Amino acid sequence: MQRLLMIGVGLTGRPYVAAARRLGVRVHAVETAERAATLAGEVDDVTVCRGGSDELWYEAASEAVRAARPDGVVAFSEPHVLAAALVQDELGLPGPSLRAAALSRNKALQRGRFAAAGIGQPDHLVTDALADARAWASAHLPVVVKPLSSAGSAGVELVADHAAYDEVVARRGTEGRLLVERAVSGPEFSWEALVRGGKVWFANLTRKETTGPPYFVETAHRTAAEVDGPTRDIVDALGRSVLDAMGMDTGIVHLEFRLTPDGPAVMEVAVRTPGDRLMDLLGLAYGTDWYEMVVRMALGRELPPPPQGPLRHTASYLPTAHPGTVTAVHGLAEVLAHPRVVEAEVEVAEGATIAPVRSSAGRVGHVVLAAPRRDELEAALAEVRGLLRVETRRPDGDTG
Repeated sequence: MQRLLMIGVGLTGRPYVAAARRLGVRVHAVETAERAATLAGEVDDVTVCRGGSDELWYEAASEAVRAARPDGVVAFSEPHVLAAALVQDELGLPGPSLRAAALSRNKALQRGRFAAAGIGQPDHLVTDALADARAWASAHLPVVVKPLSSAGSAGVELVADHAAYDEVVARRGTEGRLLVERAVSGPEFSWEALVRGGKVWFANLTRKETTGPPYFVETAHRTAAEVDGPTRDIVDALGRSVLDAMGMDTGIVHLEFRLTPDGPAVMEVAVRTPGDRLMDLLGLAYGTDWYEMVVRMALGRELPPPPQGPLRHTASYLPTAHPGTVTAVHGLAEVLAHPRVVEAEVEVAEGATIAPVRSSAGRVGHVVLAAPRRDELEAALAEVRGLLRVETRRPDGDTG
């Protein structure tokens, strides 16, 4: 019986475990103590990780390998990518490649590699102190400041003018190494691809909605996005060039970019599970379990024929709320009863405090929708937006 080493499981990585079980595979999970306690009965073995750093995930993964050699390794989320790649490299197992994993973990390394490869991306500067980058930023305003290694838009911030840059220097001047980029405009997409041996087995295009400046937190995704033929060719060419530049071998790739008037501009790329229930949307859209495909590739197993196209159209809606204290949640029962809603959850309750939305962690829930036609999906999405509302009271007594 084959053994899968699952580095990180979290809340939304459990479908990987379920897929492995369906395939008759033993699962050895690496998780933090808090998460490990919730996996009883779901996995065969657990190795506890002592913390959340890349180094400690690798320490725990190495301990798991000493206990039993795996036949495949899957990284769940961004902090797990490097540990998985090191184990895959050591044991000669399928994986993205060490280069791809290192680039996934560092946006500044991505910028350097993609510049050398001639791939479209924003002008940028890496700085250890925002004050030292003032002259460069002034010549390129508006700019975006972002951490080198983060997820969910955490720490990403648009700086519109000189006064705003001075304020950011005062507030974030001691944060350490950051990336400063010229802001680019255009519709935002992501390209999700399952890759084996450097070749795309199947790819999808997702259109995104965000809160816009200054934090660009994602609030909706539509999979199987429809674009014209020339645009599709541009996107596919971009995906291939990114894979080549990364040295991508086997696994899942999540590429985020904007279609600017000057061509596509890469925002970032990762070789791990995309967030916001995208894997579930992809499974619903194409009738193929993407979690299972990742497990099959990790174990060197055969893949079925790729999908011929979408069977349905899917979307996720990720609502936000005004800052304040939650006084009521409206419309959840109606949303759950909607015929196009697959899943819905509000993650805050009455009395909770809502902070300003500055990252994905600030959203208040999620809704997954599916419909046979695009117009039906859009109608359902509009209805859900109108029904679901988290009401808050601000300190001054006003409600939102």
